[in-house]
Amino acid sequence: MFIQTEQTPNPSTLKFLPGRVVMEKGTVDFADVDAAQSSPLAKRLFAVEGVERVFLGADFVTVTKAAAGDWQMLKPAILGGIMEHYTSGEPVIAGEAAAIEGAADDDDEVVAQIKELLETRVRPAVAQDGGDIIFQDFRDGVVYLHMQGSCSGCPSSTATLKMGIENLLKHYVPEVVEVQAAL
Repeated sequence: MFIQTEQTPNPSTLKFLPGRVVMEKGTVDFADVDAAQSSPLAKRLFAVEGVERVFLGADFVTVTKAAAGDWQMLKPAILGGIMEHYTSGEPVIAGEAAAIEGAADDDDEVVAQIKELLETRVRPAVAQDGGDIIFQDFRDGVVYLHMQGSCSGCPSSTATLKMGIENLLKHYVPEVVEVQAAL
């Protein structure tokens, strides 16, 4: 098994590409080992000292290291954990997998249009950098989005939200006046 690694705009995260499907549908962000109990893969990665966060995407795993962590020391252990997981035959997520973020039946037309743009134009670009973006809310002209994976805590995430996503949404959805990170 050959696992590729890619740097992300966030220096605290690395993107690992195992060359296989990681998540059949949706994404999952594990903020700590307690949140990772449903994922044998994430639990293995949290067993590596210095791993602070694990994000699972369609065909990649993004790992965030602690500030004091050193990629030279962490990377081989993380690669070993991913390889060990795939040779074990265990599922990535035990039980039910995460649901894909999409338009719900009760969404109004504006919210459905925002979600569609995020799904088709924004999420693929953000996934290339090892992250994801989740629609949280739309009220009073403001779109609230939650950044995950390498985008969470990334120095350039504010610029991505303001200059990239906000401009895109304002262009296609006149009701949007601002985009903010959800807290």
